Amino acid sequence: MKVSREQAAQNRERVVQTAATLFRERGYSGIGVADLMKGAGLTHGGFYGNFGSKEALMAEAVTYALDKALLKWDKLVRTQPDDPLEAITAAYLSTAHRDHPGQGCVMAALAPDVARLAPAVRSAMTDGVRQQLDKLAALMPPESADDKRQAALVTYASMVGALVLARAVNDEALSEELLGAVHAALTGMA
Repeated sequence: MKVSREQAAQNRERVVQTAATLFRERGYSGIGVADLMKGAGLTHGGFYGNFGSKEALMAEAVTYALDKALLKWDKLVRTQPDDPLEAITAAYLSTAHRDHPGQGCVMAALAPDVARLAPAVRSAMTDGVRQQLDKLAALMPPESADDKRQAALVTYASMVGALVLARAVNDEALSEELLGAVHAALTGMA
């Protein structure tokens, strides 16, 4: 049975959303096309007609996840306009974020995978990094543009690094210590 264009678009969006979650949870190599399609509630057959390759889907999933992250950051900024950097760092460096990689930062979950993939996937990640850095730079204290950029680079790299380490260790206290120390250092910068 042939599906309508509208249904096909909805199916494609569902696959991208599912892939964004599952790639962050399991990594690029941790899930195959068949399981991605099953997770989206669709058959394996239509995958290559829509995406061409698993890497093409990964590029779309990375873009989708990064766009969602920027929207989340915007919402956090609106909820705490007097200290937007605190709102972002507190949410990012939380145990809830650490414990739910499928809904969290694509950088912390997939950067090592993406470094080994096709240029299209790396370009999607690069675009997202630039957008998130620009968002953070705009939140830095009034200084020169260069100083704001430097502060954003340090903040971003520190947040991502802390989250990666907090997820990697099997000592809950150390994990929380990593998140807390970086949060304190970053909010003390502002």
